[in-house]
Amino acid sequence: MWLVFKSKADREKFLEYLESATQRYDAVIHAYCLMDTHYHLLIETPSGNLSQIMRHINGAYTTYFNVKRARSGHLFQGRYKAILVDIDEYAKELSRYIHLNPVRAKIVETPEEYNWSSYNSYIGKQKPAGWLYRDFILGYFGKKISTAQKEYQKFVTALVNTKYDSPLDEVVSSTLLGSPDFIAFIKDKFLSGKKPDKEMPALKKLVPKVSMKDIFDEVESVFRKEKGLSRNVKMYLCQKYTGKTLKDISIHFGIGQSGISQASRRVAQKIEKDKKLKRKIDKIEKEINPSKMKT
Repeated sequence: MWLVFKSKADREKFLEYLESATQRYDAVIHAYCLMDTHYHLLIETPSGNLSQIMRHINGAYTTYFNVKRARSGHLFQGRYKAILVDIDEYAKELSRYIHLNPVRAKIVETPEEYNWSSYNSYIGKQKPAGWLYRDFILGYFGKKISTAQKEYQKFVTALVNTKYDSPLDEVVSSTLLGSPDFIAFIKDKFLSGKKPDKEMPALKKLVPKVSMKDIFDEVESVFRKEKGLSRNVKMYLCQKYTGKTLKDISIHFGIGQSGISQASRRVAQKIEKDKKLKRKIDKIEKEINPSKMKT
């Protein structure tokens, strides 16, 4: 991985973009840590606009970094990794995990030696930025700020030079971190009979997938006498619902990946113009809807 923060000025500029994210997009930043090649945020999104916030932070910083160094292209590799967290259950543990990153990486021996995390703001060693929201987490450690800061410092340093389990080990499907009740609530509210929220694309991993056999059975029952159209509809629905790659689908049908894409595109275009075909497809989709299928 390449360096995304090469200087003190880079890190200071990145913190400016965190501040503007709180002002412009209603982001609530509980904790942060800037490493050389990546960063960690414990962030709350009251407006449900995570993707907008991340586009702002990553996009603005990338533009700054590229202009400064006369380069072009992406800076951060791949999409950001987002985990939906039960904050009441895991806020303390995650803030500690974030603040101990430089210690785990053997950059420093104690977290207060590292200048590019929110830890020193938590323990009163430096004046906190106005946009950093410490109250929620420190509230677990006492009503009086001085007491809460001391107790939080004890909480974090208790794991220095100690092997411990990462709270991220408990993440479900690389997506959710919380109690069984929290996970059940998220699945019921955001995944039951609907597509995952675009703000949390990782939730797609939790959506029950439809098997190719389910699709074939339903398509064949509706398009008995239309073999050619039946085959194309199968390709279209397999690509839409099974979660399989184009390569896997193309192997099954014995044609190239571009053939699958073209067939799917033709069906989608036909559906827009042919109401009768649309009703048939709607009927099939209703039958294969993952939320209504028996498990």
